[in-house]
Amino acid sequence: MSKFFEAHKATLFQAVKTSKSRDYWSAYPEIASGKIYGETAKDDQAAEFEALLGNPFKLDQPTNGNWTGAETSPYGKKLGVTYEDASAEDIIAASKAAGKSWGSASVEERVGVALEMLERINKKSFLIANAVMHTSGQAFMMAFQAGGPHAQDRGLEAVAYAYDAMTQTPNEVTWTKPQGKHDPIVLDKKFRVVPRGVALVIGCATFPTWNSYPGMFASMVTGNAVIIKPHPMAILPMAISIKIGRDVLKEAGFDPNVLMLAADTVDDPKTKDFVISDDVNIIDFTGSNAFGQWVRDNAGNAQVYTEEAGVNAITIHSTDNLRGMASNIAFSLSLYSGQMCTTPQNIFIPRDGIQTNDGKKSFDDVADAIKISLDKLLGDPARAAAILGAVQNPATLERVEAAGKLGKVVRGSQAVDGMDGARSATPTVVAVDAKNEEAYMQERFGPISFLIACDDIEDAIARAAGSAKSHGAITAALYSTNEDVIDAATEAYAWGGAPLSINLTGNIYVNQSAAYSDFHVTGANPSGNASLTDGAYVANRFRIATVRRQASMA
Repeated sequence: MSKFFEAHKATLFQAVKTSKSRDYWSAYPEIASGKIYGETAKDDQAAEFEALLGNPFKLDQPTNGNWTGAETSPYGKKLGVTYEDASAEDIIAASKAAGKSWGSASVEERVGVALEMLERINKKSFLIANAVMHTSGQAFMMAFQAGGPHAQDRGLEAVAYAYDAMTQTPNEVTWTKPQGKHDPIVLDKKFRVVPRGVALVIGCATFPTWNSYPGMFASMVTGNAVIIKPHPMAILPMAISIKIGRDVLKEAGFDPNVLMLAADTVDDPKTKDFVISDDVNIIDFTGSNAFGQWVRDNAGNAQVYTEEAGVNAITIHSTDNLRGMASNIAFSLSLYSGQMCTTPQNIFIPRDGIQTNDGKKSFDDVADAIKISLDKLLGDPARAAAILGAVQNPATLERVEAAGKLGKVVRGSQAVDGMDGARSATPTVVAVDAKNEEAYMQERFGPISFLIACDDIEDAIARAAGSAKSHGAITAALYSTNEDVIDAATEAYAWGGAPLSINLTGNIYVNQSAAYSDFHVTGANPSGNASLTDGAYVANRFRIATVRRQASMA
């Protein structure tokens, strides 16, 4: 049995156990403390990050001799990192060749390698945090947590589900069928996990590790060689992760090309070359609905897993804590400048107002409460920068500006004082009538939200849950003190395929999704066809091959 498996099996078994209990547990501490990660780890790895800038990032992969990459930091920092260039054809060929021995290894060997990779990646969480920050625009603490330990837990979660699925079938068994007065039929049967082949992971710019680790580890441990195709503006976080993984593979005696990087640029993209290849058998995709549809249409016989876009909603009926509700919503709208796939966009409110602990409040009163909470939350520039981070893509700023023309501006967006050289924007909030679906019934990615005046709570729930089913949603929230309303919304959202959070007012937000407990994306609406993580996410990445042999009667 693999030495790596033996070293980390306790962590694996706890992950399997927790994924079934759905309780809280984390293998990788989210606190960026020197007491946990080493007293000098933060400074040492910041220096390590700086040393990468302006230099080639060598992975010793097959290459055509050229270097590619044109990442820029949303904070204005010059990056200048380049990566080995190669054609899709050459990368796929190397991946396919490396996959032969990898696919023949035991489940324990492959899982052990993955667990060792995660352990070493965790030790480089400060390095990865700097890379995530300066490619995605996340503020440092979010980059550390979401790009580091939280992403690592999602990777481990995928390993746990895959291990559990693969070990449901024994390696071998003696099968005996009674034949009455005659001797029984006895067969020796052996069962082997067989991978599908080459797997491709297409990453996104906003969460380069969090959205890539699950597919990478799920495919690897089920025996598939993996090619990582990061977003061209967020290559470095995954390049660091891949380098660590290739080192572990070599130490374990495997061809490091089991795990490969496919780097490109916005001006010279390669993603489509990989997708259309008949030799790519699994595709994990995170990105827009439009390109997700193209991937599904052109992936041939490949098994495709997607997380795409949606219109996440909050429905407000009543609350016993108006200030707490408004503050919670304000933080949810602000975190990472609304660039999370879980950020609420549409807030449905009855046009005649809501009941609160402060009495009846009109639609405008609720709008004002949210605006005041946003202003208070983001009033201090340093705190605003730590919450908002930077805007990853300049196109997002264009959407923010255009959103103000779609209705009545309740709160306009502004740049954050002191974030010189960075792209920044506070949330813009626009009030519209529910009939104006053209304004809000599509994802407007970034710090853009709509307060939508509905006829009544029934209309609000129907529109919110209906939009999840028709246009996709990854999260949903409800505020109500009425159990009948809560029951109605719970039923509607179950059929809409979106997880529902109810009456969040404390230090927990609808944006957040916990590994081992929350299912991120359900696969039940247009925001994606897969879930992180359930059995369906891993089970179709491998098949079982059987050998039957008649037992010797001697």
